[in-house]
Amino acid sequence: MTLDLKSLVRTIPDYPKKGILFRDITTLIEHPEGFKESVERIASAHRGLNITHVAGIEARGFIFGAGVAIALGVGFVPIRKKGKLPGETIGQNYALEYGVDTIEIHADVLNADDNVLLVDDLIATGGTAIAAVSLLRRTGATISRAAFVIDLPDLGGASKLRDEGVEVDELISFSGD
Repeated sequence: MTLDLKSLVRTIPDYPKKGILFRDITTLIEHPEGFKESVERIASAHRGLNITHVAGIEARGFIFGAGVAIALGVGFVPIRKKGKLPGETIGQNYALEYGVDTIEIHADVLNADDNVLLVDDLIATGGTAIAAVSLLRRTGATISRAAFVIDLPDLGGASKLRDEGVEVDELISFSGD
């Protein structure tokens, strides 16, 4: 039987500010079967696609991405905030609501022979995911697929990623609320 993963995601109203409905995945990852099924559903959708690495966006993308990488038998690439990785890195700036932030990967982790699956817990406006795709593509790697546990389609991030030539899969969608 397939679990109702959506029922395992807690909604917290007015967090982090009034008017926001925060989708909290901690209740999903605290549920052993729900967490396992989430990882397996993402991995199953991408088996046989010649994925060589899974890239996960800090921090919750690490949780799901590492599990998917293990399930697929491939390497994991952490996409971190600026200054968090040792050694030589390459970075990508992206716009925040008030300012700019930077994400980085190791400069020598990927090359043109690699086919990368991007994984994160949630896609909203898509700013971080689009920056991650741009960063990964700068290595020469192919990045044509991304998977998210949750999509907030009203915010348009998945559509923006598709416009960048990335096929987007999600396990759960929260529309209009």
